[in-house]
Parts: sequence; structure tokens; C-alpha cells
Amino acid sequence: MRNLDRPESGAGHAHAGDGPEESPHKGRRGLRRLLNALLYSFSGFSLAYRHESAFRQEVGLAAVLLPLACIVPVTGVERALLVCSVLLVLLVELLNSSVEAAIDRIGLDTHRLSKRAKDLGSAAVLVALVMMAITWGLLAVPALVHWFAALVSHG
Repeated sequence: MRNLDRPESGAGHAHAGDGPEESPHKGRRGLRRLLNALLYSFSGFSLAYRHESAFRQEVGLAAVLLPLACIVPVTGVERALLVCSVLLVLLVELLNSSVEAAIDRIGLDTHRLSKRAKDLGSAAVLVALVMMAITWGLLAVPALVHWFAALVSHG
């Protein structure tokens, strides 16, 4: 019986030219490689949107917050922080989804290391969401309250 807690001798230590672990696409350069990378990225977004409900929810939140970040009366740096905090959530969710897909590809049986990897990915998403909430709470909410108060007092 194989010990699932420890890699087999040499496992995970592939070197260039060792065999099928090396991607045949790594040597490509130039515009064609860039185009392929873009196509793979769009495919990744599409797959995440179709298969990951959390990603769809976060895209919905981004669809509200990103335009709001463009109109809220804050400095350029604050606007960048608002936008980046939203994009960070999407980034971490994509990474979490890729970890989950890789774990599921290895096997759907319950294993403590698989659970740990998935739980760590979920925790990373939570940290990104908390960072976004703090950023918006400190920068956008006071600016919006001040903006609406000025509208009400002058209107």
C-alpha cells in the first residue's frame, strides 16, 4: 500500500528534459505566445464563471463596486486601492478554484491533505474579502456619506 502522506522518491522534482512533465509550449516566444496566453486567460475566466458560483457572486459584486469606485469622490490613490481590493478578491478566488480543481483531478476521495489545501484556499478568499471590506469601509463609505450629506444639505 502506498503512503499518501509522503511523495514517492523523486516525485515532484522534474528537471528540464525529464519527460512529459515539461510543457511543450514553454519554448514558444513572441506574439503567438502572447495571443495563446490571452486566449487561455479568457478561457479561464469563462470556465470560472460557468463552474464556480462563488466567482459568479464576486463578479456580480465587482460589477457594482468597480463603477462605484470610478465615481466616489476620493483621491487617485484611494480609487486605485478600491479597485485593486475588488480585483484581489477575484484573483484569490481564481487561484482557490484552480487549487480545488487540481485536488479534485487527483482524486475525489477524502484525504486530510486535500481538505487542508481546500480549506487554506478558502481562508485566502476570506482574507481577501476582509481586506476589501476594510478598504471600502475606510475609504469609500466616509466619502459617500460626506457626498450624500452635501447633496441633501444643498438640495
